[in-house]
Amino acid sequence: MIDVTPLEDEMTRLAEGLRAAGTPFAVATVVRTVGATAAKPGARALIHSDGTIGGGWIGGGCVRSALARAAQEALADGQPKFLSLMPEDLLQGRGVTAGSDVEGVRFARNGCPSKGSMDVFVEPHLPQPELVVLGASPVAVALVRLAAGFGFRLNAMPLAEPLEPVSAGAQRLVVVATQGKGDLDGLRMALASGAIFLAFVGSRRKFAALSEKLAAEGIAARDLARVQAPAGLDIHALTPEEIALSILAQVVQVRRSGQRHAD
Repeated sequence: MIDVTPLEDEMTRLAEGLRAAGTPFAVATVVRTVGATAAKPGARALIHSDGTIGGGWIGGGCVRSALARAAQEALADGQPKFLSLMPEDLLQGRGVTAGSDVEGVRFARNGCPSKGSMDVFVEPHLPQPELVVLGASPVAVALVRLAAGFGFRLNAMPLAEPLEPVSAGAQRLVVVATQGKGDLDGLRMALASGAIFLAFVGSRRKFAALSEKLAAEGIAARDLARVQAPAGLDIHALTPEEIALSILAQVVQVRRSGQRHAD
């Protein structure tokens, strides 16, 4: 019996490092083989977003291009893929072609000389969405406190610090909760942040006045239209905690919808 513990330890270390860095990756696992194949059931590999193998082993070059495509597609749409690799004659016998999707199974040609077949499950691992809260207002403080248990990478940002670029495959949602202390700077940061969702804590009238100043600086109307103002769902909130709750509800709604806000 082959001792796979060192390989599993290596995969675990790699995966933990990528998660900590907010870097997306996929894990491919062989679940079934027929005939002669280099990789056997249980073989696993970690695949980076560019399709390269980062760790583990799942077969030679004759199967890796199909695995790379499946991994990249899984990372792009966030959905796992089931890949069935088999020789050309078996594909023809099933009446399918390489690249076909049939009942959730993606078929691909196995070009290995061994002529075996292999089924692989490809699971995407995407970074947690990043929730950036700009400002130190009572609403900002309440929002950071409330959001702590909702699976976001929380980033409470002072305006003096620039935001890092969004990593590939990651999602960022930004709430400007400056409330009179650096509103324009907060909106400038939010608009340049690469976020899928932007919200401003303040009235429509206040945001309209700020928008005029930002438009005069050259910021496009289309970009300004992406900002949700006032932030939050309409639950008749009054206190900072209630306003924070309405904003968190909206953020969760956007996150779970799978759609970009106001594109």
